[in-house]
Amino acid sequence: MTIIPAIDIREGRCVRLVKGERGSETVFSDDPVAVAREWERCGAELIHIVDLDGAFGGAPANAELIKQIAGAVSCPVQAGGGIRNIETVRKYMSSGVRTAILGTGALEDGDFTERACAEFPGRIAAALDTRGEMVAVRGGVENSDVSAADAADALEKHGVSLIIRTDIDRDGTMSGIDRERLRGFVEKRRVPVVASGGVSREGDIEDLLPLKQSGLLGVIVGRALYSGRIDLEGAIRRFS
Repeated sequence: MTIIPAIDIREGRCVRLVKGERGSETVFSDDPVAVAREWERCGAELIHIVDLDGAFGGAPANAELIKQIAGAVSCPVQAGGGIRNIETVRKYMSSGVRTAILGTGALEDGDFTERACAEFPGRIAAALDTRGEMVAVRGGVENSDVSAADAADALEKHGVSLIIRTDIDRDGTMSGIDRERLRGFVEKRRVPVVASGGVSREGDIEDLLPLKQSGLLGVIVGRALYSGRIDLEGAIRRFS
């Protein structure tokens, strides 16, 4: 199981939100680059970065900082938040980002998604922020009438190589992952899935291990790392 530390950026700082709600952030560091270096020192194989300002505003706002992070660590980084056109994808790829994460743009513009996947094969992921079985867009602020299953089917057809499913109602709450709901989603997918939202302890990660055989590639961990409830180095040693 790949354990992926998260760095969420808001106004240049490393923060965590509760249930994805704007204004709910807790600031954990004024230096996201230093945080990335620390996660790499702990053995991270991949770092997950979200430009929250970009997700809420519709266009990247911390691209230069993300470039600095990508250049400061040797492990790959995946980044998203406000990527809604091919020019932005190209900018991220040229700045050292390994995988571009498309969210609202992927859901609303199939042609854009297909173009990005064709130009950068194997390097385009899609983020599905969900409430229950339904997808939310624009940084999780707006609910849609599209189910996670239907959205994932379309994204797979467009060529994405990875789907990141975030349970918004659990994100930042450290209330645990809804394993059965996740199982139902993962078992129907043709591309690997990364789970996100609610991890509070190593036991939550252990509970997900049986889903590896169904296509669960890894799990993103945020607040539990920053609060010290999970030791990244120890968890990687135990589960990776």
